[in-house]
Amino acid sequence: MTITTAPPSGAPASDRPSPAPSDALDAKALLGLLEQMLLIRRFEERCAQSYQQAKIGGFCHLYIGQEAVAVGSIAAVRPEDPIITAYRDHGHALARGMDPRHCMAEMFGKITGCAKGKGGSMHMFDKPHHMYGGHAIVGGQCPLGVGLAFGIQYNKEDKVCLCYFGDGALNQGAVHEAMNLAAIWKLPILFVVENNLYSMGTHIARGTSMADNLAAKAGAYGMRYAECDGMGVLKVYDCFKTEADRTRAGEGPCFINVETYRFKGHSMSDPQKYRTKEEVEEFEEQDCIQRLRRRILNRKMATEDQIQAIDDKCKKLAIEAVKFADESPAIGVDELYTDVYSQPFGPYKLGQPAEGFRE
Repeated sequence: MTITTAPPSGAPASDRPSPAPSDALDAKALLGLLEQMLLIRRFEERCAQSYQQAKIGGFCHLYIGQEAVAVGSIAAVRPEDPIITAYRDHGHALARGMDPRHCMAEMFGKITGCAKGKGGSMHMFDKPHHMYGGHAIVGGQCPLGVGLAFGIQYNKEDKVCLCYFGDGALNQGAVHEAMNLAAIWKLPILFVVENNLYSMGTHIARGTSMADNLAAKAGAYGMRYAECDGMGVLKVYDCFKTEADRTRAGEGPCFINVETYRFKGHSMSDPQKYRTKEEVEEFEEQDCIQRLRRRILNRKMATEDQIQAIDDKCKKLAIEAVKFADESPAIGVDELYTDVYSQPFGPYKLGQPAEGFRE
């Protein structure tokens, strides 16, 4: 979806489009968006370094290149609006306010991590900030997102759920079941496709029908469709502010196609033989961080030195997060059987049923 921010030259006042939501953002707000994107970028760079040093185990999916999607969309909704996403989730967690130290500690599998080190890279949870994961099963978070939206509707709350997934998940049955149910019940949810063109190493055109017309996917369920340039954080903000407000007003769910690109591989073990160096470089020229930086400088909202100071701050936070994770204690054996059952079940003791468990 393209939102025009200036009227055509000479157009009469009555024909002029409404101002874009981002027009109301002042210098402080724009610098805040830039800082969030820089924090994610520097954090992910340290994750890559730590992974290569074998401090992070398992899978690790970096968000470098896609920062504008999480930052712009989350900034456009309220802090109490729940969000849920897939396994490329570090950016969403940081954009929602998770402490970088606890995020990195989770990456390292340490007890000080947001999920006590039991989830790792793909399972960032932060209930106080209404961040409900990080989910490793492709498309598996979508039915859960619908559940969050149903809870909002059932409790008559003024909230909207953001449910993110990748373009590869478009072909999962659970996603379509979730969209169908959301449309039937007019649930307050935005289905967000982070369309970075590749599901692992397969281009969307090779694996998804009507890849050049994703509006048809929304139309099949009778829900609204929107799209935006995911390489521009203000374009994302404008789209999500508009659609979240419409859903909050009772217009039901919306399917949003956010066109973005990851600069790194699908995961740290990806040799990236499925795309050319030239393609990556072409998208890197549209880097969301540089686009916002140029806008701020051109409008004289900040100086080069002020922006550099923000970047230095983010680099320091990322380094401190690694130090915190390094120095945090490992998970003890006593944690092996905790968090298996929720209340009223008690702690599990080897050789006997958990307290409150009935066979």
